Amino acid sequence: MAQSRKQTTSISKVWVADNDDGTYKNPILHADYSDPDAIRVGNDFYMTSSSFEDIPGLPILHSKDLVNWTLIGHALQQQVPLQHFSIPRHGEGVWAPSIRYHNGEFYIYYPDPDFGIYLVKAKNPAGPWSEPILVEAGRGLIDPCPLWDDNGNTYLVHAYAGSRAGIKSIIVVKQLNKEGTKVIDAGKLVYDGHELDPTIEGPKFYKRNGYYYIFAPAGGVPTGWQLVLRSKNIYGPYERKVVMDQGKSAINGPHQGAWVTTPTGEDWFLHFQDKEAYGRIVHLQPMKWINDWPVIGIDKDGNGKGEPVLVFKKPNVGKTYPKATPADSDEFNDNQLGLQWQWMANPKASWYFINPANSSLRLYSDKLPDSANNLWGAGNVLLQKFPAESFVVTTKLSFKPNPKLENEKTGITVMGLSYAGLALKSTKDGIYLVHIQALEAGKGKKEEEKQIAKWSSSEIYLRVNVMQGAKCQFSYSADGNRFTEIGEMFTAAVGRWKGAKVGIFCTRDSIINDAGYADFDWFRFTTSNE
Repeated sequence: MAQSRKQTTSISKVWVADNDDGTYKNPILHADYSDPDAIRVGNDFYMTSSSFEDIPGLPILHSKDLVNWTLIGHALQQQVPLQHFSIPRHGEGVWAPSIRYHNGEFYIYYPDPDFGIYLVKAKNPAGPWSEPILVEAGRGLIDPCPLWDDNGNTYLVHAYAGSRAGIKSIIVVKQLNKEGTKVIDAGKLVYDGHELDPTIEGPKFYKRNGYYYIFAPAGGVPTGWQLVLRSKNIYGPYERKVVMDQGKSAINGPHQGAWVTTPTGEDWFLHFQDKEAYGRIVHLQPMKWINDWPVIGIDKDGNGKGEPVLVFKKPNVGKTYPKATPADSDEFNDNQLGLQWQWMANPKASWYFINPANSSLRLYSDKLPDSANNLWGAGNVLLQKFPAESFVVTTKLSFKPNPKLENEKTGITVMGLSYAGLALKSTKDGIYLVHIQALEAGKGKKEEEKQIAKWSSSEIYLRVNVMQGAKCQFSYSADGNRFTEIGEMFTAAVGRWKGAKVGIFCTRDSIINDAGYADFDWFRFTTSNE
């Protein structure tokens, strides 16, 4: 149940964290890998993150040095229950997961706040991964992390989502069976954060020097801090210490992530920063232990509480590795869709086909669900994360609508709770280029459409220039050289618990026994001066 192939090895043109001088810059991933968790196995580091309703889900990233990462697969090819996720369920699905390595296998525990805590396993992190196993059913059980204790017992720590459980800001520990596949007791409350650490969540479980440690963020996503709890007893009482906050840095709410140790013995911490429309982007902080407490980031005043760094010496992993980044541009020359792409629901087999004959991606139009007022409700929108603060996306496509249908539409979009885009649309009297926009799409507001021009050719180049502050300028071209801006600026909007995304679509509003299609020749990310 996974994609187990390598991504193309091209380096992103828009964001590279490795400064090529022995240092790195934060964020190491300027992309929405929310709630990251990571481990080291041998000389390799692996990371996963929240993926919510997006499919494939549970991305698996790989690195040799904690700075240069590639996307090597996904642990979840379809989201369960299958029928429930056949339409977009924004903000549902995979919340903060944990990844661990135990007895020669990789384990990912992930929560679905509406159904319970699941487990998927694999011998190879690139896949295949097992079908999800329901470890504990229940609403509002979130952010699970296991611990295999040296006494032979297996435990699970997790938090609660107030929106589903009716309680929050508490951490509990439960016992698992030996296989780690089932919760076997009711659990015990080990920390109540209401007084000092409201909205404590995202716990990660570790053991070191006889202490049990729970690393957990508190104080809310945009403005919170990183808390660490420790105890000699797994059920407490736990001491608390704030080990990192924003301090005088520009990095708001630095928290929720993973402690890892390099083969040379250095300690590091991966965490996210909420950057609104850009999502929850990933930072890397130096870490050290003082008196059996971790200090994360730079502790300028020596009080045991660090603040984030922007530029720092790269981790010492024993050797130097080449630059690497997750894929963004896609020439659609491979026989499979690039790993960077995700749908907004479990995909139908008929939504897309790789077309090797002309090295393109073919999207067939599919009817909008009856429940959809706009593209926000359409599962067949193929998207990827914003990879940088500023970038340009250009795609070349050819459109062949079904002559028996009207209102087939294909194009490019920047998707969030509000969205906008450019598209070709079939009508009775031909194909038109249209600008689409749905402000407050997530609230069911209908899409507004403005005709730009009648389009006589089947081919078109569509572009969006994303500038600082997530300002988006759409433009189009007949030849790929001279682009015409549409004149309206759009500010990208967050999704539900995540950042905006950019991608392509092909839809219709009626059902007959066949569909038109769009062939996308390529989809390229460049800088604004290219």
